Amino acid sequence: MVPNPKTPAPDPGLDALDRQILAELQADGRITNVELARRVNLSAPPCLRRLRRLEEEAIIRGYHADLDPTALGWEVMFFALVGLESQKQSVLDAFEALATSWPEVRECHMIRGGGDFLLRLVARNTAHENELTARLTGAANVLRVQTLQTIRTAKDAAGVPLG
Repeated sequence: MVPNPKTPAPDPGLDALDRQILAELQADGRITNVELARRVNLSAPPCLRRLRRLEEEAIIRGYHADLDPTALGWEVMFFALVGLESQKQSVLDAFEALATSWPEVRECHMIRGGGDFLLRLVARNTAHENELTARLTGAANVLRVQTLQTIRTAKDAAGVPLG
């Protein structure tokens, strides 16, 4: 497997202040640099330099708003475990390209054990979920699809532990 140059090394050499900055940003991505600097007990210019370095090193991959899918009409969330007919790289790449092109696919993970891909999808309703499942089942080189509809989500934490 070829390493991704944007993926940070397992031990990126972060100090305690870097980790504190990351924890604050992970909790509140809209925080201003001045407020961030105050919270980590640093003046604004060096805080901004650290922030830019963390962005340049792709430790911070981006910023986004956490939207409520139900409020926006996406009533169903489900997972699909997809098994392919072959694990040839061209087949894996083609399925990955297909899955990531669908706006309803919110996560696409190549996995090992029990299938080839795990997808997290959103649907407007159960009829839409059935349509998406049929599209998956009918896709080229797809051998099997198992879907799991979410009833309730007890935890949905973004990011990673920084303790």
